[in-house]
Amino acid sequence: MSEPLKNTLLFVVVGALIVLTGFTQSWNAAILIINMGLISAIMSIGVNLQWGFAGLFNVGVMGFVALGGLAVVLVSTPPTPGAWSGGGYGVILSLLLGAATVVAAVMVAQKMPKGRTQTFAIIGILVVGFFVYRAIFDPNVASIEAIDPAVAGNIGGLNLPVLFAWPAGGLLAAGAAWLIGKTALGLRSDYLAIATLGIAEIIIAVMKNEDWLARGVKNVYGIPRPAPVVGYEVELQQDPSFLARAEWFGLDPVTASTLSVKLGYSLLFLIVLLVLLWMAQMALKSPWGRMMRAIRDNEVAAEAMGKDVTRRHLQIFVLGSAICGIAGAMMTTLDGQLTPGTYNPLRFTFLVWVMVIVGGSGNNFGAVLGAFLIWFLWVQVEPMGLWLMNLITSGMPDGSALKAHLIESAAHMRLFTMGLILLIVLRFSPRGLIPEK
Repeated sequence: MSEPLKNTLLFVVVGALIVLTGFTQSWNAAILIINMGLISAIMSIGVNLQWGFAGLFNVGVMGFVALGGLAVVLVSTPPTPGAWSGGGYGVILSLLLGAATVVAAVMVAQKMPKGRTQTFAIIGILVVGFFVYRAIFDPNVASIEAIDPAVAGNIGGLNLPVLFAWPAGGLLAAGAAWLIGKTALGLRSDYLAIATLGIAEIIIAVMKNEDWLARGVKNVYGIPRPAPVVGYEVELQQDPSFLARAEWFGLDPVTASTLSVKLGYSLLFLIVLLVLLWMAQMALKSPWGRMMRAIRDNEVAAEAMGKDVTRRHLQIFVLGSAICGIAGAMMTTLDGQLTPGTYNPLRFTFLVWVMVIVGGSGNNFGAVLGAFLIWFLWVQVEPMGLWLMNLITSGMPDGSALKAHLIESAAHMRLFTMGLILLIVLRFSPRGLIPEK
């Protein structure tokens, strides 16, 4: 079988599984799998740029996805009345002072001759700067968080259309990646993994604890939708023309409005995925892409040929993280809320890595295939496992400890299946289902 035909059949099989879900369960469930599959495919492309193109082992995907979600709140939600006058400008001033303290300490470290005087100067700048920063920051934060904390308690956003938040999420993640990359990309690959994982946890901790920023663990609800492509179910159910179309399709208004909203998201997500996939393919085939793979395969040889390896690593680290940030903004828009407590490494780092490895590291189409396949299994394996356990234990008497244990174990089928798929793929197709050419 030719390679293009095999790859096409793989996509057809995954598509058939999703269509089967629509017929056997509901089309709402099938379209939700498609939407999350599209978002996961974008995350996978971002990770594939870093790992497949450059060999960078980034285990902090969760942090960049969370920053994309934060950007939606800061860009698209309405500002909290009184927040800026109550403490917003003071918070911005304190953050600028904190940044200036760090810059001053770095400049002293670079300009002054090494010795005891330099050490005392750096310590003095950091200590004085910290106390000045806290003296301004703390009271202003308290003022913001005191504003109607039951429904607000945060500074709010710019009230811009939510589609503007998607590139903003990419820019926010890219800025964080640049700061991280300037310090962490000089580390060996295993140390880089530890550093990025730790930094991702720091980002989540800040989002959970800084209520003034995005309400912390109180969550932000009611994030606007990308109108006019995606509307609201209630409005659609009150539209006579929409009701007429729903009746023509033989659907009740509630089901029709829900499907319409989800299909609107699917259209937007598909456009973003196709654009990013095209750009990634063009990059892969360009001299820049060949250079990145040469650096990945042999850094010493590439450096001997005059390539600035550290600069190129930083470049692709920022690009991949920006794509993850865009995906995070899209996911928060789909959910309609930002819930920092739901970000965990299992879902937003490990699972994305499984998608890339199973699909085919270094191949953008493989990353997309892996995203849809793994997300489908992630959603469907647990109910399938419960059905299987009920079938296996159907002959056991009620009250059996073994029967209860097996049925309870169905909740762990997701992790078991992910591990099993990884083992099978690494054993029989170590380069993934669609390997790099």
